[in-house]
Amino acid sequence: MISFGPVPSRRLGKSLGINNILNPKACSYNCIYCQVGKSRHQSIARQRFFEPETVYRAVSEHLLKLKSENSPDYLTFVSNGEPTIDIMLGKSIRALRKTGIPIAVISNASLLFQESVRDDLYLADWVSLKMDAGDSETWHLINRPEVSLKLENIMLYIKLFAAEYKGTLCTETMLIRDINDSAEKLTVLAHLIKDVNPSMSYLAIPTRPTVVRDTKPSNIEELNRAWQIFNEKGIRVEMLTGFEGTDTGYTGNIYDDILNITAVHPLREDAMQKLLQNDKADFQVVTSLLNQRLIKSALYNGKRYYLREYNLPLLR
Repeated sequence: MISFGPVPSRRLGKSLGINNILNPKACSYNCIYCQVGKSRHQSIARQRFFEPETVYRAVSEHLLKLKSENSPDYLTFVSNGEPTIDIMLGKSIRALRKTGIPIAVISNASLLFQESVRDDLYLADWVSLKMDAGDSETWHLINRPEVSLKLENIMLYIKLFAAEYKGTLCTETMLIRDINDSAEKLTVLAHLIKDVNPSMSYLAIPTRPTVVRDTKPSNIEELNRAWQIFNEKGIRVEMLTGFEGTDTGYTGNIYDDILNITAVHPLREDAMQKLLQNDKADFQVVTSLLNQRLIKSALYNGKRYYLREYNLPLLR
């Protein structure tokens, strides 16, 4: 389950996801809005998961199964945790260069203080860095970081990375109602992001089930205010508030497609139905996976989603 999709991405077009973190989730954060569940292993120490040759082989085999219309625009490291925890990330990026497809990494930026992490991310064509808060109290409320991490240190190394990186750098801010969406907090954060000077600053809201159930997205008034504050700072800003769509990539193996995608990208009910249709399967497959507790369903904002269930060991 190293690769999945492609899935429609609001930032990258068709994105073939690469999950380079083994179950259970390994991350330096335990964000309240996380869509793949609680961090079972919270750490800032880099670890070895998959060998680069294994990642390359899995992605190459996946690409061969896709029809031409599903050819991805990007290969995206978007993991069951923080992708830069993988100590082999840079070598995997180098191996994947042979595909000729641009490579993206979506990171929470917390490990940039490690030179090896910066060196690995320099290899990617497109990097997104999480910047959810400009003050330590709000940062702790939202991201719930590993205890040794300090926000000031993270911001320092984000700026250092931005100054040296030659690819496309973006930032992403998740707006949570009554936590980081006040004018005061947004102004502080916008000032920090302005100093980073990203190609684009994305403002997002939770659109899938979150690990803390009462986590609420900012409403339309706060979203508009956030956009105005960032825009007035001269930051290129774009909202990520809509559903990506149901046009999920498929390989013809419905079981693998569902399990691989839902491991890091919960499927809304209509997207699941489209995937079943494309793979020429019926809903009994979903029922079977639910009964085996390999996936679970959850309601969020009146919509049903399906996501991976990690209470049991993986069955292959």
